[in-house]
Amino acid sequence: MRILLVEDDAILADGLTQTLSQSGYEITCAMTGIYADCALRTQDFELVILDLNLPGLNGREVLQKLRSRNNPVPVLVLTARDGLNDRVNSLECGADDYMIKPFNLRELEARIRALIRRSYGGFSHDIVIGRLTLDTLNRQIRVDNDPVNFSSREYAVLEILLLRSGKVVSKDKIAQRLSTRGETLSDNAIEIYVYRLRRRVESWGIGIRTVRGLGYLLEKKIGV
Repeated sequence: MRILLVEDDAILADGLTQTLSQSGYEITCAMTGIYADCALRTQDFELVILDLNLPGLNGREVLQKLRSRNNPVPVLVLTARDGLNDRVNSLECGADDYMIKPFNLRELEARIRALIRRSYGGFSHDIVIGRLTLDTLNRQIRVDNDPVNFSSREYAVLEILLLRSGKVVSKDKIAQRLSTRGETLSDNAIEIYVYRLRRRVESWGIGIRTVRGLGYLLEKKIGV
């Protein structure tokens, strides 16, 4: 899952990037409000961790611009500002949660998981489609509760399709997800991975439909 970390303190940003990466998240770091706004206009994320004290655009302005585009991505404000007005204003501008520095890492990670769970419509770590379960906490795919192995690329493609089940995912979005791992895939390579996944998941009550000119749609098979 992709997180945009907006933090201008290089030491803190590096520490959080390492810690969250070890927990399985893919971190993009923005050290200015302008860079953060650009990233949010051009890329998809599952969560934004946003500092308020930023050079250029401040955190509140980044948040206001984000919500003006009707982007529903969860935003966790992480800041040294502990005033009541700062908390109220941030929440009223569209923040989903607010934490004050210094903070406890375990609590931060728990809040991250809670916000991501909520954004996908539930309180469970699991996303269940047909017989297949995506365990977002442990980054594991299970079928009938038994773990199933996928290559890292197959997992990344299947994860984005599952997280957006019922919605069309373009090839560009899939390539964008994989590019955060330092990998670049051609359209033909993506088609091959989708073809392999389609063959595997069909017997588990899932279909991956090609929507010509738009991308791929993962959905539960009718009657399964």
